[in-house]
Amino acid sequence: MDKEFKNHTVHKTLAHSYIVYFLILVLGVCLDLLFPIRIFHTSIMAPIGFVFLVFASFIIFWAQKSSRDLLKAEEVTKEHFCRGPYCYSRTPTHWGLFFLALGFGFIMNAFFIILFTIISFIITKITFVQKQEKLLEQKFGAPYTEYKKSVKL
Repeated sequence: MDKEFKNHTVHKTLAHSYIVYFLILVLGVCLDLLFPIRIFHTSIMAPIGFVFLVFASFIIFWAQKSSRDLLKAEEVTKEHFCRGPYCYSRTPTHWGLFFLALGFGFIMNAFFIILFTIISFIITKITFVQKQEKLLEQKFGAPYTEYKKSVKL
């Protein structure tokens, strides 16, 4: 294993990603309390935000339920990775967090929450998700690489 990844695990990387996501969201909430900038002038965005919250919760729950089976496999193949929402995205929980925070921003009609949600999505995607994928490639080898080629998001 590379020296860079010696003390890292997939779960530790994901935990750091979620903490960064949460802290940036809290910063957005604080800025919205200090500088309340409203971006929507109609009430249609609140129901859309609620739909995002429900959709995101479903995706996160489905992803967590689907990923548990991988731990039980003796020999991992590409098909072990393609279960549930993982057939459509390699990081469905990450997408779920994005839609969850975005939905909250829509409901609150809060500029900084929406802006910081987008920023945190980009930061975590560039740093933590790439590190997670490198760890998974090292851990599972060719089956994960094949899966990665077939599922682009």
